[in-house]
Amino acid sequence: MAHKKGQGSSRNGRDSNAQRRGVKLFGGQLARPGAIIVRQVGSRFHAGDNVGQGNDYTLYSLVEGKVKFETRSKRGKSFKRVSVEPLSSN
Repeated sequence: MAHKKGQGSSRNGRDSNAQRRGVKLFGGQLARPGAIIVRQVGSRFHAGDNVGQGNDYTLYSLVEGKVKFETRSKRGKSFKRVSVEPLSSN
């Protein structure tokens, strides 16, 4: 009797791509307008001066300058805030 195994099917063969979240520009680094500073889920970091926030909570620079991370507290809760200090035009 010939033995041929049936073709098995794998049901686990899929995986999604990584989201590549996290801090992209660190404190003191130069940010150009539109440069992504942080990719995040939810508002882990809050947008400070000269920083915009996208629909997916991505923080990006609105001006050219240095990135600055700071911890603030409001009504007893502390949160991280990201700002961009504009370069002085001399």
